[in-house]
Amino acid sequence: MSLSREKPKLIVVLGPTASGKTEIALEIAGRTGACIIGADSVQVYRYFDIGSAKPTLEQRRTVPHYLIDIVNPDEDFNAGTYMRLALDQISRLVEDGRKIVVVGGTFLYVKALLYGLLEGVEVDREFRSRLAKERDTKGVTSLHERLRSVDPVSAGRINPNDYVRIERALEIYHTTGERMSDHHQRHSFSEQRFNALKVGLLGKRERLRRAIDERVDAMIDRGWVEEVETIRAKGYGSGLKPMKSIGYRRINEFLDGQFDFKTTVEKIKTETKRFSKRQSTWLRADEDIEWFESERGNGPILEACSEFLG
Repeated sequence: MSLSREKPKLIVVLGPTASGKTEIALEIAGRTGACIIGADSVQVYRYFDIGSAKPTLEQRRTVPHYLIDIVNPDEDFNAGTYMRLALDQISRLVEDGRKIVVVGGTFLYVKALLYGLLEGVEVDREFRSRLAKERDTKGVTSLHERLRSVDPVSAGRINPNDYVRIERALEIYHTTGERMSDHHQRHSFSEQRFNALKVGLLGKRERLRRAIDERVDAMIDRGWVEEVETIRAKGYGSGLKPMKSIGYRRINEFLDGQFDFKTTVEKIKTETKRFSKRQSTWLRADEDIEWFESERGNGPILEACSEFLG
């Protein structure tokens, strides 16, 4: 990717599930004439429309969207792939003088886009599974203390509740025997590639929980179960990566007779709320986010974005 010496401007819309990211991103794009770059690990897959809350075809016709519907369900896709594709797409848009809004619920993708990734360090699924069990029994802060014992520099940079970054730092040390802080020093990933305005959507917890319940019910009414049946009928099995994402995993289990319908829906709602809470924890650790209260309406967000883009 080739970008100018002056860092390109990006608006990045962040918030937990059901906080209204897609809607405000569309409003920002409509106000400023921007394009939208998706940053969602399920929306990249074709056919996974309802359960991923993918923008509708009408919305995509109104505002140009990128990095949505770009791979088949059985194709491998990860943060590194996303980063490379997103950088290439943004480079072309910048050359064309287009304004850009990044939006999506996969914050690792956003982090990779803004700061880069450590290449060459493989994901160790077994090690991550062990870390997750320790997190569930002892809490995230116990893992942060473990990190502090092997890599105090990284521990000092990472919020004690930021499980995703703690996990990666411990994994790098476990896999390579080298501290992540040393990797960072060599690769210089500490500085953002872009001049980014991070827009964070705040909302009261109970309001968000109700929004999740309503959202899941609406997805079911729109045919989420039938969508999964159609995907399976195309020959894509339940063991594929996107089939294991929140909601899709439970619907596959329902279709396989493991749960009744009511239990399935309740499990989806409960797990989505837990995921939303983890997202909120992750976001609160980012000191660069400019937070906006959803109860105040979208006016302040639109004003800030218009001023930022000039």
